[in-house]
Amino acid sequence: MDAAALRALQAPIKARYKDDPKAAVITLKAKGTLDDAHIVCKVETGRALAVAGLHPATGGSGLELCSGDMLLEALVACAGVTLKAVSTAIDCPIRSGTVTAEGDLDFRGTLGVAKDTPVGFADIRLRFHLETDAAQDRIDQLLKLTERYCVVFQTLARPPSLSLTVGANG
Repeated sequence: MDAAALRALQAPIKARYKDDPKAAVITLKAKGTLDDAHIVCKVETGRALAVAGLHPATGGSGLELCSGDMLLEALVACAGVTLKAVSTAIDCPIRSGTVTAEGDLDFRGTLGVAKDTPVGFADIRLRFHLETDAAQDRIDQLLKLTERYCVVFQTLARPPSLSLTVGANG
């Protein structure tokens, strides 16, 4: 899709959101089902069933998906799509490229081995390798806008308020 086609596709959407800001607020949902026999959660992705389990560093078999890996995969997917959309919008051609994310976890935290060790990623590094003839200032603009508009990146950079509740049957 070229820049003109993208603008034409998005123009009525942007106009609607300007006229009716509430129309832009959409609640995305995810659902998982706990397994009664194994330590896994079956997540409905809309395309397939993803079975998440413990990472091998915490006693998992490695056969199931690790939710930490899934978080990094979501970051890679969102950043890659955002970068492609931005490159199209600002007419910064990219022949090809890769997106990688790495995150450092200290599993002592999640296993309760060291109470002072945080649970979760300490550092996450997102990298792009791009094949392009664009000048460095255009690439810098592309990265700045990708960072600004990538939903997963911004969610990790500025965490939303979270809540946790439980509902019991019977």
